[in-house]
Amino acid sequence: MAASYRRDQQRLPAAERRRQILEITAAVIAECGFWGLSMQDVADRCGLTVPGVLRHFGSKAGLLVAVLEHRDVEDARSLRVHLGVSEAEMPDEWSEGGPAGVDLRQLCLATMRRNATQPEIVRLFAVLKAESLTPSHPAHEHFANRQRNALAAFTALAAEVTDRPETLARQIIAMMDGLQDQWLRTPEAVDLVHEWETAAALLFP
Repeated sequence: MAASYRRDQQRLPAAERRRQILEITAAVIAECGFWGLSMQDVADRCGLTVPGVLRHFGSKAGLLVAVLEHRDVEDARSLRVHLGVSEAEMPDEWSEGGPAGVDLRQLCLATMRRNATQPEIVRLFAVLKAESLTPSHPAHEHFANRQRNALAAFTALAAEVTDRPETLARQIIAMMDGLQDQWLRTPEAVDLVHEWETAAALLFP
């Protein structure tokens, strides 16, 4: 207990400590899922006690929600870099299509190029997306909203290229998710960006 207490006293600034906890928790969830998440494991990796972790987030479920919100902000920022657009042109939360001058095919390619650089984050979302199909999962509503927003955004952009925009949007999401699952399982055999570009040639008119 004394050693744990001393570790707690080696304080980082609050914002930096919070970010450390979020990033370590994301890595643990990617390995074990939410149900396998051990608060003690997170605390040990951060050099904290469990109460020290919970002081920032309140509960295990609160920590999960914070991880997802943090990743949404970071992923939106990264996608803007890949597209070369500003936050004003493409906010963190969007469902009305992409920024001006960016079409659906460009948006999808930028998304896959970004994801290809962060397999651990793609794995995190793949694990949680499957787990959260259960209504009792604390991320159930988050992933339901995430799917609705992605479908709405892709449908809005797909209306420019097809008279069945929602169908194309659903096919795109299914293809992206499926390719990413194969890539995560056998990264040595799947070039994610190349496979997407091949698929896009078939999907887009």
